[in-house]
Amino acid sequence: MISFIAVASMLTAALMLNSPPIPVFVGGNEGYPVYRIPSIVRLCPSTVPARLLAFAEGRDTLSDNGQNDLVMKSSLDAGVTWSALQVLLDVPTRSLNNPCAVVLRDGAHSGRVLLMFQSYPIGCSESCVEVGYDIGAHGDKICRTFTMYSDDDGATWSTPKEVTRGVKRATRVTSVATGPGVGIQLRRGEHRGRIVMPFNEGPAGKWRVYAAFSDDDGESWNIGEPAKDGGEENAAKGVANEVQMIEREDGAVVLNARQYYGSGRRKTALSTDGGANFGALVDIPELPDPSCMGGCIVLHDALDSLSSGAPFTTVAFTGCDSETRRANGALWISRDGGRTWPQKVSIEIKGFAYSVPVALAAHEVGVLYETAGYKQIVFTKVSVPDASVR
Repeated sequence: MISFIAVASMLTAALMLNSPPIPVFVGGNEGYPVYRIPSIVRLCPSTVPARLLAFAEGRDTLSDNGQNDLVMKSSLDAGVTWSALQVLLDVPTRSLNNPCAVVLRDGAHSGRVLLMFQSYPIGCSESCVEVGYDIGAHGDKICRTFTMYSDDDGATWSTPKEVTRGVKRATRVTSVATGPGVGIQLRRGEHRGRIVMPFNEGPAGKWRVYAAFSDDDGESWNIGEPAKDGGEENAAKGVANEVQMIEREDGAVVLNARQYYGSGRRKTALSTDGGANFGALVDIPELPDPSCMGGCIVLHDALDSLSSGAPFTTVAFTGCDSETRRANGALWISRDGGRTWPQKVSIEIKGFAYSVPVALAAHEVGVLYETAGYKQIVFTKVSVPDASVR
C-alpha cells in the first residue's frame, strides 16, 4: 500500500514551472518608475490560447498613496507576449489603489470585465482617512470606492462609477480595500450569478474582512458582515487583512486572508449564505504568511469541462513560503476545496510579494507576481497534474 505521504510527494513532484518569468510591468519603463498591486483575469474560457488582462498601479514612487494610476496590459497568447501599457485612469490629486477584477460568466452581461478600486487623497493613507462619506472640515479625507467595466475585452472602459456607500459601513470604518487580487461570481444555488468582491476594512491595525456583493451585475452593492475573529482566545493569532475568496463545490464561499501581527499562518473562514455572513477565522496550518497578500482561485470545478470528473473543487494558492520574509514564492494546490493543501511547488526563491494566479488550461496555471524588490511584476506558468488524480 502506498502511504498518503508518498502520494503527496509524487503529486508535488508533478508540479513544475513551465517557463522562466516574463516581465510584464517593469519599473522605469512606459512612463512609471514603479508598478505594484497586480490583478489578472482570463477572458472567454473556451478560447485557446488563453487571452489575459493584467492590471496594476502605475506609481511615481513606492508610496502606497502617491500619484498612483490604474494601468493594464493584455496578452493574446497565454502570457507569452504582452501589449503596450494602457492607462485606464489618472485622477490628479487622488491615489488610485487596489485594482480587483472579475469576468462575468453568467447573466445579461456575460463576458463583461468588472474592475473595482479605491481612491485616496494623495498623501492620506489608511491611518489618515476618516469615517463616513462626505467632505468634512479637513477636506475630502474619505477612502472612496469606484467601479469601471469593459464589454469589449478591455479595449474600451466605462466612466468610473462611485459605489462607496454600497461597500463601506457608515460608522467605525475609515479605510476599505478590495482584495487586492480578483473577485468572483457565484455559480451555484440561490445566489447563482452574485458578484462577490473580497474586502478588508480599517481602522489601520484593527482590520476586519468581509464581502461586498451585487445581485444585479454590479449596478448596486450590499455590505456583508465581517468574519468573526474567534474571540479573546484567538487574539494572540492576530487579525485578517488583505483577502481573496473562492466558491467551493458545496456552494460555500471560502476566504483566504493575510494575517497581521499574528501566528505566521494564513487565515480562513466560511460563508454558507453567499458571502453575507462568515464564521470564525482560523489559521491554515499548511500555509505560512509573513503578512503579505496572497492569491487564491478555483482551478478546476465540477461544473465545467476542466474538472475531469473530480467531485471536489481544485484550488490554487500563491504566496510566500515563509513566516518572516516576502520571499520563497510558491504555489500550493488543494484538491478538496481549500480544506487541505498537500501539493506545493517553488516559484521564486528570492523576492516575492503580491501575487495572483490565473487558470490557463486544464493542467496549467499562470502566476503574476511582484519581485526584484518591487521593481518588476512578472508572469510565469506552472504545470498541474490532472484534477482527477487524488
